[in-house]
Formats: sequence, C-alpha cells, structure tokens
Amino acid sequence: MRKKIVAGNWKMFNNLEESKELINGILEKLKNEKVNCDVIICPPYTSLSESAGLLKGSVVKLGAQNMHAEDKGAFTGEISSSMLKSAGCEYVILGHSERRTIFNESDDDINKKVKKAFSAGLKPIFCFGETLSERESGITNEVVKRQVTEGLKDIPESDLVNLVVAYEPVWAIGTGKTATPEQAEEVHSFVRSLIKELYSETAAENIVIQYGGSVKPENAADLLSRKNIDGALVGGACLKADSFIGIIKSA
Repeated sequence: MRKKIVAGNWKMFNNLEESKELINGILEKLKNEKVNCDVIICPPYTSLSESAGLLKGSVVKLGAQNMHAEDKGAFTGEISSSMLKSAGCEYVILGHSERRTIFNESDDDINKKVKKAFSAGLKPIFCFGETLSERESGITNEVVKRQVTEGLKDIPESDLVNLVVAYEPVWAIGTGKTATPEQAEEVHSFVRSLIKELYSETAAENIVIQYGGSVKPENAADLLSRKNIDGALVGGACLKADSFIGIIKSA
C-alpha cells in the first residue's frame, strides 16, 4: 500500500518571521492529530535552516523548491545540493511548471538536476504536466510521456524508491481551476502504466504520484480517494495552517 504524501510549496512567499509563524501554527495543529501520511514543507531558501530547527523531532519533513545541477561554481544566485543538505533538506522540488515556463528549464536541465539530487542524497519531487493549449489539442499524454521519459532518462530503477512524481496540469496552477478527480486519475493511471513500460510492474505499483493544481480542503478528499492519486503538491492552500491541515486530514 503506497503511503500518501502531502507537500506544501510555499513559492516566493513568507519571510523568516512569517515562516516561523506558519511552521509553529502547523506543528501546533498537528500535535493532537494522528498523521498517517508523510508531510513535507518547502519554504524559500532564506527560511530553510531556521525551518529545519523548528521541525526537528516532528513528523514534518523539509524540502527546497529548486536547486542547480552543479556542485559549485560561478553561478550567481543559484543554490547547490550540498547547500540544501547542510540546511537540513530531505526533499527538493524539480521541474515545477513555473520553472519550466517562466525560467525556460528544459527536460534535459531537469534530468540533470534529478540525477544530481539522487547523487547528493536528496529525494526529488519531480513535476510534469501539460498547458491548457496542449490539453485542448488532445496531446496531454504525449506531453506527459515526453516530460517523464526525458526527465527520468538514465535514472536506475533502484533510485525510484526515493522519488516522488507530481502531475500538475499547468492550467490548474494558481488559477483556481482544478482538474476533475476523473481527469487527474486518468493521467495518473497513464503515468503508472508509463513507469511500468520504462521500468517494471513493481516500480509502477510502488511509485508515489502526487496531484498538484489548486488543491484545497474542499476538493482534497475526492482527489485523494482515487486509486492512482497518492498525495498532493499544494500551493496557495499550504500558506495557511488551517487549510494545509485540512488537506493532511483528507490524506
């Protein structure tokens, strides 16, 4: 039985004081809850080290929102895997649609980052998904297949135990639109069959596939009840302790 994973991507929100306040709020509300899923928060870089200290000994794990594929060098403004590790991160989000569309990251760029994350001992949350025009053109599966195949190129099956994949339709991120549970389940099922094709039936059965795209407490239970939806990559709803906890309860 695959364990559900709920991850909160804070994006470019919350300075250090706001981060501390939100983490303390989440931990306080989780205190009396029986948590049967894995919970991850991904604050901005500037809050990672402080967040690690606050989360120590709790059920909540720490992730980052991105990283560079090189170990070190003249890459002004970039952050390496070793920096994330030293700040206390266990996970890192890679290939988020905003990185693909706003910052023009290619499948090859993301593949290099996924490889680096594994070699550094970080667990990637690898994202993929189609735009609205691609969905309306009927090429969702083609786009998803390309992104997954290229993003996981040369990744051995033994690494998949530490991989989370996240389907996030670009048209549903930050728009208030959500893929219906049926639409999301259809793509998740396709991705699981693709993992079987690329690796094995065992790999396909064990891999965790999150859904991301305007997930909130009101729709989380319906989405997470589907056979192939193993968790949520949460955006806006993770910036308030109450709504994030609501999604965790659904999981």
